[in-house]
Amino acid sequence: MPIIGLAFTSFEAKKKPVQVKGEIKVNTTPKILDIKEVKVPTLDKKGLAISFEFISTYAPDLAEIKVSGEVLYLVQAKLTNTKVLNGWKKNKKIPEEMSLEVLNHLFRRCLLKVAYMADDLQLPPPIGMPTLQPKDAQNIGYVG
Repeated sequence: MPIIGLAFTSFEAKKKPVQVKGEIKVNTTPKILDIKEVKVPTLDKKGLAISFEFISTYAPDLAEIKVSGEVLYLVQAKLTNTKVLNGWKKNKKIPEEMSLEVLNHLFRRCLLKVAYMADDLQLPPPIGMPTLQPKDAQNIGYVG
């Protein structure tokens, strides 16, 4: 796995003092902000530091939770740091296989942080939580 680390640099959570009637919609968006080449002393290699923001917004205009940080990525196989950096400078895009790996990693790590902050703010979690349902009324001692 080319992702060798993730460091959070900031957490920000804001909830507005409004009463919401009806459904609350949560939209979560990861965003790559910048990429730079860095030396990884422990591996004696150069890697890529990928700066990101991970934002969950609660509509209608209720709250926003933002997590920022950097992912440390080692380019492997047919890619090179130079190729990735040139593509980023040219059109602010990274190769799809790299993008998918980074974004999936951000969803796995950041959604957990956002879910904890949402709970502290008494907001619904940004991800669906499993709920248990009885198989039938007899299994739960229901008398009807």
